[in-house]
Amino acid sequence: MTGPRDALSALDAELIECRACPRLVAWREEVGRVKRAAFRDETYWARPVPGFGPHDARLAVVGLAPAAHGANRTGRMFTGDRSGDVLYASMYRVGLANQPTATSLDDGLALLGTRVTSPVHCAPPDNKPTPAERDTCRHWLASELDLLAPTLRAVVVLGGFGWQALMPVLTAAGWIVPRPRPRFGHGVEVVLQPDEREPDAGPRAPLHVFGCYHVSQQNTFTGRLTPDMLDDVLRRAALVSDLPA
Repeated sequence: MTGPRDALSALDAELIECRACPRLVAWREEVGRVKRAAFRDETYWARPVPGFGPHDARLAVVGLAPAAHGANRTGRMFTGDRSGDVLYASMYRVGLANQPTATSLDDGLALLGTRVTSPVHCAPPDNKPTPAERDTCRHWLASELDLLAPTLRAVVVLGGFGWQALMPVLTAAGWIVPRPRPRFGHGVEVVLQPDEREPDAGPRAPLHVFGCYHVSQQNTFTGRLTPDMLDDVLRRAALVSDLPA
């Protein structure tokens, strides 16, 4: 019998073979060939990047897409770039990670009750996926959240793009998103009820969805997003997920 851990591993294995978006495939592979000078001796991942974290996570953190020389290089979400430095340092302070740094797949990082993922799994040019690429990639996140649904209690969404991309995914994964859709804002919290009209959906609890400014260099360097602001949102999400924080 296949359990949740095996099902999520199988989904990840299928995802990393995806070549559905020609522009993204060409870009991620070109970046992996040309490389950045600082990483010229490394072998880039240059494939779709799966989610990272336990199969029974109670909290999900949803970003935008892998960075060209971050996750597209290392093969793990938010690993190897400054955005990841900010995110995982905060997760460590809040009690959601066992260490504050993320540099490579074998660095020992483990997430506690939390899974990090994104609505687009390939690095896009200029960090801007097209609407068609976002929609083509949607089913991966919907399937991932469906597998996490029995334990999932909260989602932290990093940035307005992720927020807009996530709402139809949550509908597909078995929660009711009100109309008009909730608007993104830092610190916004929306509670979504499970859709009992979906006969094939398994057990789901109400889902707390939190908005947070993205951990981009633009936001963190300008002070639009401070460490305290990020810690606060993650701590709130951890508390409603019954995770120690």
